[in-house]
Amino acid sequence: MTPRERLLAAAARRILTKDGPYGTAIQKAKLAAEDYAGNTGLVQDQKGNNDLVNLTQPQIIRAICDSYIAAGATVLATNTFNANRISQADYGAEALVREINVAAARIIREACEEATAKDGIPRFVCGAMGPTNKTLSLSPDVDDPGYREVTFDEMKDVYREQAAALVEGGADFVLIETVFDTLNCKAAIMAVKELEAEQGREIPLMISLTLTDLSGRNLSGHTVEAFWYTVRHARPVTIGLNCSFGADQLRPHVQLLSSIADALLMAYPNAGLPNELGEYDELPETTAALVRQWAEGGRVNILGGCCGSTPEHIAAVAKAVEGIAPRPVPALAHEMRLAGLEPFTIAA
Repeated sequence: MTPRERLLAAAARRILTKDGPYGTAIQKAKLAAEDYAGNTGLVQDQKGNNDLVNLTQPQIIRAICDSYIAAGATVLATNTFNANRISQADYGAEALVREINVAAARIIREACEEATAKDGIPRFVCGAMGPTNKTLSLSPDVDDPGYREVTFDEMKDVYREQAAALVEGGADFVLIETVFDTLNCKAAIMAVKELEAEQGREIPLMISLTLTDLSGRNLSGHTVEAFWYTVRHARPVTIGLNCSFGADQLRPHVQLLSSIADALLMAYPNAGLPNELGEYDELPETTAALVRQWAEGGRVNILGGCCGSTPEHIAAVAKAVEGIAPRPVPALAHEMRLAGLEPFTIAA
């Protein structure tokens, strides 16, 4: 079976659980700058370069992954949110992008295979690609609206380098996550499609949107429905929402997407909203109770956590949705669905 077929089969049996973030757990390790840098020979201060830890402190990444597996997660993402040439330029580590991504995918692949060998439960490796710190849709210069720091082709090449390395390391899927700019996402989609053509096989996509306001738009202005119609041609195996807000405020947007998406729905909200110090106070039981409502309403196929989530949050979520039937993927009527910033459907 292909990765797509295996995931669809697993998701038909039960609601699956995705893992949570790596950044908070890495910070708890209290690494010094030299721990981040390891023997890479990088001259800039690497403190805070969480992606580099895949290379220099792989045992920490493995321990975090193992903690999420123990919590019940079967959909595991790589620690590669900023492991791209644009983001790594902040640390002077662009030359290590391939190595970082290959190492990251191998760590998660090995952890999954060892766990599955023990209990027989299928697990899936998602090669995570974040949005970078550049935007194709908006100018960073208020005095020059037409200016862009990067071109579409440059962005596509950045994503292609990362995607190729993630697949080389053993990722089953490429997860384009925290999409704040739809055009960035389209560059990532094109990169993966070109990689598919080169390798002569499917590299299934997962796509996850992040909203920047309660009205339900991302930074580049797309509504949830318009975004889905914009990326549906890529046939992602999952579509969903992550980060944004806590589960309480994300609920109506999950409900909308669930009704229009003929793909698995994967949602991994923040653990509530941050407090004045930027910390997350929402307890695992609170998060679990909120997303359980989504599950009981038949709205989700895969649930996990984003900012502020811990293995305890993931364990609570996994337990809360145990025994609840997964969302049936709807069969949509054949209509022409278009999108600018708003959706537009031409009915037959």
